[in-house]
Amino acid sequence: MGKSTWRPEMMPDLSGRTILVTGANSGIGLEAVKLFADKGAEVIMACRNLEKADAAAAEVRAMVPQARLPVMALDLADLASVKAFANAVRQRFSKLDVLLNNAGLMAPPLQRTRDGFEIQFGTNHLGHFALTGQLLDLLEAADASRIVQISSLAHRGGKLMWGNLNAEKRYSRWPFYCQSKLANLVFAKDLQRRLQTSGSSIQVMAAHPGYSATHLQDTVPGGGLFNKLMAQPAQMGCLPGVMAATSDAVEAGGYYGPEGWMELRGYPAPAYARKITDNEKVAQRLWEESERLTGVHYLNG
Repeated sequence: MGKSTWRPEMMPDLSGRTILVTGANSGIGLEAVKLFADKGAEVIMACRNLEKADAAAAEVRAMVPQARLPVMALDLADLASVKAFANAVRQRFSKLDVLLNNAGLMAPPLQRTRDGFEIQFGTNHLGHFALTGQLLDLLEAADASRIVQISSLAHRGGKLMWGNLNAEKRYSRWPFYCQSKLANLVFAKDLQRRLQTSGSSIQVMAAHPGYSATHLQDTVPGGGLFNKLMAQPAQMGCLPGVMAATSDAVEAGGYYGPEGWMELRGYPAPAYARKITDNEKVAQRLWEESERLTGVHYLNG
């Protein structure tokens, strides 16, 4: 893994840029919003809970008084909400410079999305798959726009459970979390290939926060204690995604995470991605399944 040379102070001026962050009201999403706003970007805070989002926006404004932070309702576990949100964004904005697919949930008991998907696969992967497809025209309208997909160290333990993607047969919280995070990374790399093939200038990167203290661990027994012992703060966990969204030193199709021991903590550098994440047959199957399940079709020419 490469040595990290990037620091947040190296972020360029982002005035005139519009950045959309999903799950922007807490954790690494909120920390990313603070950094983007501080550099002058208008940041669309896409959140399920508007009350929490408004409180988070107030927190950012306390630090960056001139911040422009439109708060908009998005529930990734409801495809109708994703569609309504994308339409609302199109009505209000003429372009999108960065889409940061950050929202996610980790290892809850078995739950289903509004459309009947297992909630981790449905929210972490399918919701973002559908959202990305419906915002591509706005990303095309910007110069040198980027899509950054947040994955996880957990992708390493992931397996795409064909025939049981949505826990039709059985469920276990951790394998399904790992599956969703593997899907995120397969999707990001495939999306980059498809955009390139179509002649688009949009670039796609993936990133992971290492082991960061966020509300993700709330569903996990002992998560709070683990956080105290092992985790780095969310301010550090957000940096790989922020670097991927803003730095000239990153590569399209690249994957970034903390440089420290086991990629658990530290400043961002290139991260380890399993070989399967570059397997085009696997990617093709996931894409077709994602289109079939969401009803959102794009870049499949």
